Amino acid sequence: MAKDGITLVIATGNQGKVLEIQSLLKNYPVTLKCLNDFGPIPPVIEDGETFDDNAYKKASFTANILGFPALADDSGLVVEALSGAPGVHSARYGGKGLNDEARCRKLLKEMENIENRKAHFQCVVSIAVPGGPALTYEATCEGLISMEMTGQNGFGYDPVFYYPPLKKSFAQMTLEEKNQISHRGKTLHEIQDEFEKILKWIQQQLPVQEKFDCITD
Repeated sequence: MAKDGITLVIATGNQGKVLEIQSLLKNYPVTLKCLNDFGPIPPVIEDGETFDDNAYKKASFTANILGFPALADDSGLVVEALSGAPGVHSARYGGKGLNDEARCRKLLKEMENIENRKAHFQCVVSIAVPGGPALTYEATCEGLISMEMTGQNGFGYDPVFYYPPLKKSFAQMTLEEKNQISHRGKTLHEIQDEFEKILKWIQQQLPVQEKFDCITD
């Protein structure tokens, strides 16, 4: 257990996200767990119209099911020339049967012969307590859709998201480089800066466990 007894569940089974979040919060007095540390729980239906909707729904649902404070992010790729697609449907773009590589290739196909390559990643992080309110943080990262997939690191759309200031795709960056400039990295750095306050807020929101004297005859 952590020094202050707080366990925070990272509400995802995506190991790429888990590693990014753990690397940024590992030095704080809190026990970090993810969904894989627990038995199967019902899936969350991500039917929100915004990233904010889905992040809150995942965090609140996980906190209520497991009884621990939970941190959830909802993020995705917003492509200007595709009217904001894939957006909140980024993880399901093209159907459930596609993997990351197939989704990237589908996106590149959709972008053939399109000059406007502007896109941004958006991330919203929600931190919820069981049966209570939530805190929300968000950030974006501007970039371009590349002409082809490059790089072997990261996950999701990283191989097709080119970041001009570093002249690299997200998939060509180290985890440390990506965490400094990515949408999720920016959001988590903001959380880092306020994490002591967040821990106090969690402690204030958690229900107080009542103590009873055991009376025997």
